Amino acid sequence: MDTPLNDTPSANPPATVTQPLWDAPVRLLHALMALSTAGAWLTAEADGWRAVHISFGLTLAGAMVLRLLWGFVGTPPARFTSFVRGPAAVAAHLRELLAGRARPHAGHNPAGGWAVLALLGTGLLAAGSGWLAWQGGEDWEEVHEALANGLLVLAGVHVAAVLLTSWQARDRLVPAMLTGRKAVPAGTPPTRVMHRSLAVAVLVALLGFWAWSLGPTSPWQDADTAAHGEGRHHHERDHDD
Repeated sequence: MDTPLNDTPSANPPATVTQPLWDAPVRLLHALMALSTAGAWLTAEADGWRAVHISFGLTLAGAMVLRLLWGFVGTPPARFTSFVRGPAAVAAHLRELLAGRARPHAGHNPAGGWAVLALLGTGLLAAGSGWLAWQGGEDWEEVHEALANGLLVLAGVHVAAVLLTSWQARDRLVPAMLTGRKAVPAGTPPTRVMHRSLAVAVLVALLGFWAWSLGPTSPWQDADTAAHGEGRHHHERDHDD
């Protein structure tokens, strides 16, 4: 599924056809991971937003776990076996990218495949360390911050690489992830089952989680109360001094 659309830079581009590629769960989980990463970063230091920050972190972890599972049982383009390539393929793609002649691929390019794994691994570690920090493990706070910053760096590099590859290869990567349709070589098997009902089920479960997570019975609400009280205590102590 990561087959280049042309084998050599000088070759005439083969006939292409725009057809379904990325199924609905892949696109939904991709959007949730991007939004959760941004939301967690924006609320990391905001007073009174601890519950929202934790909710974003758990949403990120849940989306990444589902994406890992979908990488084994999902549609062919979503499976790791279709886009995780060896070092030689990655090196060849990076040389093409640096030389300004990146080629379009039907699915993830070789470097993009490893970027997916790096983002999933770092994101899960960041979410896990954040959970341990919230449970009272103060030693995990610095680990969580370092992993979160690492995730932001990886996300920034990923976005830059997507934009650069889209420009060089004339490949509409962003619209393809939004609509699910992409230009691929003629004869490439299309994704026939988009699993929209599964994506809807995930979205409904997510909305239910957020309704509970921000509700009065959520344990994260205690974190906001404690943080507010601690801040007020420090303020009063500083005022007395």
